[in-house]
Parts: sequence; structure tokens; C-alpha cells
Amino acid sequence: MNLRRLLSAAGVALAAVLLVGQVRQLLADPSVWPPDDFVEYWAAARLTLTGGNPYDAEQLLPLQVAAGRATDEAVMMWNPPWALSAVLPLGLLPAREAQLLWLAVNLVAAGWCGDRLWLRFGGDPARRWAGWAAALAFVPTLFALQSGQIGPLLLLGAVLFLEAERRGWYALAGAATVLLAIKPHLAYLVWLAIGVLWLTRRDRASTRMLLGGALAGGLATAVPLVFAPHVLTQYGDAMGNRPPEQWVSPTLGTVLRLVFGEGRFGLQFVPVAAGLAWFAWHWRRAGRTWDWAEQLPLLLLVSFVTAPYGAWPFDLVLLLPAVVRLLAGGAPRPVLAGLLAVNAACLAMNLMQTGSFPFLWVAPALLGVYVVGVNSRRAPGISPGIPRGVGATA
Repeated sequence: MNLRRLLSAAGVALAAVLLVGQVRQLLADPSVWPPDDFVEYWAAARLTLTGGNPYDAEQLLPLQVAAGRATDEAVMMWNPPWALSAVLPLGLLPAREAQLLWLAVNLVAAGWCGDRLWLRFGGDPARRWAGWAAALAFVPTLFALQSGQIGPLLLLGAVLFLEAERRGWYALAGAATVLLAIKPHLAYLVWLAIGVLWLTRRDRASTRMLLGGALAGGLATAVPLVFAPHVLTQYGDAMGNRPPEQWVSPTLGTVLRLVFGEGRFGLQFVPVAAGLAWFAWHWRRAGRTWDWAEQLPLLLLVSFVTAPYGAWPFDLVLLLPAVVRLLAGGAPRPVLAGLLAVNAACLAMNLMQTGSFPFLWVAPALLGVYVVGVNSRRAPGISPGIPRGVGATA
């Protein structure tokens, strides 16, 4: 072993020792990094595994307080029942250990997604560290990690979809969309695109995507039913009694309600109609040469901007594919400056504790920067940022 490798091994060993020490401190002192939104997943998992109601605030609150969350009101997990399959393992562990495991899983998922997106969109393999850096320096990623939110798993579903589709594993690509279905309203145009591709082509790829998604969705729904047979009814009851009309989320639909009347919940879905109209127009332009690597970042952006509710600052991590595509493809300096400005503004708003609603502008701004960046790279002599031969039509 030469000196360079010896020093590298010593550095890794030292980092491991320091990491173990930090983990021991976190386990011993609950006041260090107290749990935030993570407790909604852990408590829901615990209740599901014990046959309780994961959507009952009265059952959730004692568990969440015991886990270290200082609250008089339960933090609800409003994700649909199939999302419980992703968090059930947390319920097998004590809250503190589960919190650290959850952080590790989401941290690795975010970094790995950055790495794969960097390579997928034509980034230099010798600089693949830039993909990890982009993912972990994107402020919404930090929001999700700090709060213990589930957004990195949605991002993982999008990236696994691209990876499986590129390799021709279409059933697995469809199965990966189950992770996107944890918050289906944030990526609704992805399923619309899969469905339209199947209706217009009826080829093996789109058929297998649909079947893979349906089978994975059915399995993800069946798993929690083994432990809590009434969970579907419980979810329906919770949504009926406390629907998202009570949430002031940073969406265009919320703006319409604030202007024309908060009681008009149907206004929340007006942006969805705009998103569907945009998709019809976009399909006429891109449908014949559909390339998922080209289209997925844009579908996620438009879905997010026109989402009926949700779209919280920590959910913005789902837009990382668009960010990395611009970075990996060598976007012009003004576009990169725009990305940096948006990221810096998110950090500043967080430091000023502005709350969630003022983040309303972030997704539309990223959409604008992305469109400008992609169109500029399509100019003569500018690389589109996607390696030839790796994009495959569905």
C-alpha cells in the first residue's frame, strides 16, 4: 500500500470514529436535534404494526410526545395507505434509533440521486462528485433532511424510474413510480404521460410500465393491510373529516382561494386544469419523439407548479432532476446564476423564518430558469446535456 492509499485509509478510519462518536451523542442526548416531522412517520408505523389507526390524532399524540416532539397537537401523516409500506420498518425501532436511520436513508438516497442524475444528463464521470454536491447543497434537500420529511424517497422514485427505463426494465420503471405516489399530487403529469403513451402506442414498454406500477401499488397497499385491516377506511375517514381545504399551502390554488373566498375549495384545482391543458399542448409537440430523460424534469416542474395542495418547501427536493440537468449540461452563466440566486433566497428565507407560504414563488422561478436553460442549450453548437444513446422512448 503506497503512502496515498495509506493516508486515505487513515482518513476514512478517523471519519468513521468521529461519526460513531456523534451517533452515540445523538442517541444519549434527545435535546440534540429533536425530532420534527419524522415523528409522523414513526408513530404511524408503530400504530400500523400494532393494529392501531395511523390516521387517528388521539392515538398518534402520546407516541409523538414520548418520542421527544414538543407538541400539543399530533403531527398527521396524510400520505395514502400505500405510503405506509415505505415507513413500516421505522416502527420496529425505538424512536431515536429510527430517526437516525431515517436520516441516513434519506441522506444516501439524495446523494445517490444526485450522482445518477449527473451521469444521466451527461455530466463528466470524472467529476461525479458534483452530482452529490449539487444534491446536498440544494437547500430544499436540507429542508427535507432537517425536518425528517419523506421527499427524498419521492426523488428516489423519479431517479429509479429513469434508471430502469434507460436499461429497458420497463416493469421496474413502473414499479418505481409507487414512491412518487407517496405524494401523488406533486407528480400527477408523470402518470398521465405513461397512460397517454400506452393509449397511443400500446407497445411493450408502456404496457409493462403500467403493469409494473399497478402490481407494485397493489403490493404496497396490501402490506399495511396485513397489520391494520381497516387502514383504507381509516384514511378515508380522516380525509373526510380534515380535508386539505384547511391547509394554507404555497400553491397557486391557495392564492385563488385567498382572493375569491377561502370556502371555495374547488379553486385549489384550477391550476391542475391549467397543467392538463399544458400537457395536451406539449404532447402535440413532443409526443412522437418522447424521451423520458428529456421530459421527466419538465413534467415534475409543471406538476409541482400546478399542484392542488401541498408543495411545501421541503417537497421542492423533487425538482432536483431539473437542477442537475442544467448543471450537468453546461448551462450558460446567467442560468447558473439564476439557480444560485433561487437557492440563496431559499436559505435566506429559512434564516428569516418567513414560514412556508412565501416559498410560493420558488417552483415557478425554477420552471422559468429551466425553460430558459434548456432552450439556450438547444442553440447551434451547444450540447443538450444528455449522452447520445442513453435516452429511450417508452
